Amino acid sequence: MSEKSALLTIYPLGGYGEIGMNCTLLETGQGCVLIDCGLMFPEDYHLGVDVVIPPLDMILENADRLLGIVLTHGHEDHIGALPWLLPDLAPGTPIYGSTFTLALVEHRLRENELLDRVRLMPVEPGQRKTLGDIVLYFFPVSHSIIQGMALGMDTPAGRMLHTGDFKLDPSDSKGWSTDIEAYRNFSANGLTLLMSDSTNVEKEGFSVSEAMVANALEKLCAKAGGRVIITLFSSNIQRIQSVFNIASVTGRSVMVEGRSLVNNIQIAIELGILRPPKNIYLDLNEAPQLADSEVILLVTGSQGEPMSALARIAAGEHKQLIVHEGDTVIMSSRSIPGNGRNVTKLIDKLYRQGAEVFYDDLADVHASGHAYKEELKLLFKAVRPKFFIPVHGEYRHLVKHARLAQECGVMPENTIILENGEPVSFSAEGFCREQRIPAESLLVDGKMVGDVGRQILRERRAMGEEGLVIVSIVRDEVSGALVQGPDLVSRGFIFEQQFSHILEDARDIAIEIVENNPDATNEQMYEKVRIPLRRFFRSVVGRNPVVLPVIVSV
Repeated sequence: MSEKSALLTIYPLGGYGEIGMNCTLLETGQGCVLIDCGLMFPEDYHLGVDVVIPPLDMILENADRLLGIVLTHGHEDHIGALPWLLPDLAPGTPIYGSTFTLALVEHRLRENELLDRVRLMPVEPGQRKTLGDIVLYFFPVSHSIIQGMALGMDTPAGRMLHTGDFKLDPSDSKGWSTDIEAYRNFSANGLTLLMSDSTNVEKEGFSVSEAMVANALEKLCAKAGGRVIITLFSSNIQRIQSVFNIASVTGRSVMVEGRSLVNNIQIAIELGILRPPKNIYLDLNEAPQLADSEVILLVTGSQGEPMSALARIAAGEHKQLIVHEGDTVIMSSRSIPGNGRNVTKLIDKLYRQGAEVFYDDLADVHASGHAYKEELKLLFKAVRPKFFIPVHGEYRHLVKHARLAQECGVMPENTIILENGEPVSFSAEGFCREQRIPAESLLVDGKMVGDVGRQILRERRAMGEEGLVIVSIVRDEVSGALVQGPDLVSRGFIFEQQFSHILEDARDIAIEIVENNPDATNEQMYEKVRIPLRRFFRSVVGRNPVVLPVIVSV
């Protein structure tokens, strides 16, 4: 599609074919709008990596045309990558979002000393904002974090709707429940494109409501004879409010442990969003003064994170808290893909300490923030889009959501499954797939971004699985003759005292190589030593250690 005929191009940069790292760039003739900029937590094979963020090149290439960043809600997989993007954008870049979402962003940016680089622009449901030739309409949605937003958009290519993460939960209050009628009215004169959350498309029926979770939590707290320890996502302010209310009803006090929980609760209280009943929220240092039957501990660690409060409590490593015989532990969350094993180990440790543990498989102690299949159907029937792009899901979710769209009346040729890096343009004639763009995610390791790639991960994996052999060689700078060494040191490869003869044989091979190649440069000698030694170790012990020659000239 030519630049002249393309009225809107959508660049999927994250969250298409995966859960997490949500990031979408919209481009029109008057500029670009970025929807979300989230991170993803590393998989097991991301050895040493802290977080994974979207590819930023496409955004930075259009930095001078970026009209604003629009955030659907405050989860890390939607806002977490901002600290790595903002240093390269123009100062004063506007970021739009709800009050609570921006409060979380402000806290994160202040920690990274980036707050002066942006303008935080709070928006309320029902407001409109014009960014270039895109008019944005903000709709409230129910989700597992308060003040989430869906985005209606009037664009040069037609009227569009991006749901963000959402569910239908009539128990949500304060004007933040998903309003299907508002969507219906917005789409009454035709909806060109729907982009919708695909996470729970495989789940039949309707999602569990927060009211049902609150009821289940209250029953467990009322039944418990000892302390109640509850862990949940620290951003789930609505459920935290339920815990405070339940404490008041059951005659307990709430104490909180875990930095992210303490920070989010403080932010929500300051905004007037979270209102603990009087004398219910106590400092942790007051816990010893109360009987076990009077205590609810709200702690971090729902994903079994090794350094979280609950993990340290379960391991007996917390300075103030231990598990008491008869404690009731409630895992009011789901396991994020990849964390299931850690959560299972944590539950086992808690049982060994004498606790009784309740989790999603045993009781309705958690409600997903994402719509189930029947809720998705209701959305399709309300807005009746011409085109549909499934977002926020692994590839199978996108495929099944596209099929559901077709069942609900979207023409098969108008369902568009995208993966990261697969742009699509819309014009008056329809849509067209554009040439693929580079979209490999960036790995953040410490303060470095993007320097860890597949080769380094392969080397880390090899070192972890096969070990490391360092070969130190000193050569004469003029003649290339061997001056000192080779000295071989192994780590994680073989037990040197027992198998020293193997390293001696390897040393003889290295000596012969150096002596036979006096004219080779140190760079050439690196490979001449590394490859034969790897081949030798493989043939002798059947292992493939990382061989690291260190060659200097004197």
